[in-house]
Amino acid sequence: MIYLRAITRDNYRACLRLRVKQEQQSFVASNAVSLAQSKYEPECIPLAIYDDETMVGFTMYCIDAEVNTYYIYRLMIDAGYQSRGYGFKAMKLLMDRITVDPNYHKIYIDCEPENKAAKNLYTKLGFVITDELREGDNIIMKYEY
Repeated sequence: MIYLRAITRDNYRACLRLRVKQEQQSFVASNAVSLAQSKYEPECIPLAIYDDETMVGFTMYCIDAEVNTYYIYRLMIDAGYQSRGYGFKAMKLLMDRITVDPNYHKIYIDCEPENKAAKNLYTKLGFVITDELREGDNIIMKYEY
């Protein structure tokens, strides 16, 4: 069973050991950077992705109160667990968690233009490409609910 769990003192080291494939490393910040960011930006919520008791990935989202929206900052599945549907299932769980908040009605996510797998995944989940760019040439995608 796939579920999301808070990053805690008990599991943060397992999170730090997760790695994407070598050719994907430029697509996502390290989990160490993400965890540090969440400590200094408390609006960032880091979560581990589990299959039963095995951590298979990591995600982090935040509320951007200035523009009244949610933003998914990170999604990564460990190289050893990719191509098994974990990314899709984790994103569905995260979107379900976010969309119950009646105060917000948009979720943004970005991806590198070369990351076709991510772009396809987000499109399958209902995200659409916007005209905005972030951090250089990252594609910004939006989901409205």
